[in-house]
Amino acid sequence: MTAETDANASDADSGDSLTLALAQIHVEAGEVEANVDRALEAVSRAADRGADLVALPELFNVGYFAFDLYARNAEPFAGETFGRLRAAAADHGIAVLAGSIVEDLSATESIETPADEGLANTSALFDAAGELQLVYRKHHLFGYESAESDLLVPGEHVETATVGEFTVGVTTCYDLRFPELYRRLVDDGVELVLVPSAWPYPRIEHWETLSRARAIENQAYVATINGSGEFDDATLLGRSSVYDPWGVPLASSGDEPALVTTEIDTEAVADVREEFPALRDRRL
Repeated sequence: MTAETDANASDADSGDSLTLALAQIHVEAGEVEANVDRALEAVSRAADRGADLVALPELFNVGYFAFDLYARNAEPFAGETFGRLRAAAADHGIAVLAGSIVEDLSATESIETPADEGLANTSALFDAAGELQLVYRKHHLFGYESAESDLLVPGEHVETATVGEFTVGVTTCYDLRFPELYRRLVDDGVELVLVPSAWPYPRIEHWETLSRARAIENQAYVATINGSGEFDDATLLGRSSVYDPWGVPLASSGDEPALVTTEIDTEAVADVREEFPALRDRRL
């Protein structure tokens, strides 16, 4: 049993605020039932803390680095993992970013897909009533010492959703290295970007610098949700964090399991963009 620590911070004292929780759960390769149980427990704990929205890491059910288990554990969009998290969102009255699972596109119905077959790295955002608000399939598939780009097909669509007073977008892990995707989200009105991830050691500086840069250049909140755990060839570095529109870290964790919570405010986004209007000076 892996102990879980807590990290808390407070940012918003007034205005249209939202309490955000990042569930940095322990992920074991292929232990789907145990991993999903940890995710559900984290949702419950976040709700008990009064969170409005809780976000989970990338491939939290099977484990990102368990490449040989992707096909065996792939699920349709309406499969058990998303179904249980949808129900948990409704039961606890909290929005849940179930990010992400290996989706079997050939078995998925009624959800716009980028291919008729294959596997995708798919996140889903459910609101506090358990209703689906957003689907995101990872756009940039990692190829460096990784089988992801060989095993999965990339997503093609970018969606936004509303949680409280926030316009929310989602990207996934390696997407952090591609700033044009974040510009597209900002052009769509996004004020908070959730980034479920499975970022390993030793690239701590990349993880922290890229996340902070995406917040600074887009003058938006960026919340990075990493996992915790060891695989045969990699160890997740944790360090789930929330950055404000100035790039200031509001809350973060170490590399052990943790529930990171902080309060964020839509007025802060508008205030920063008004005080330092860099986005207005873009030349396309």
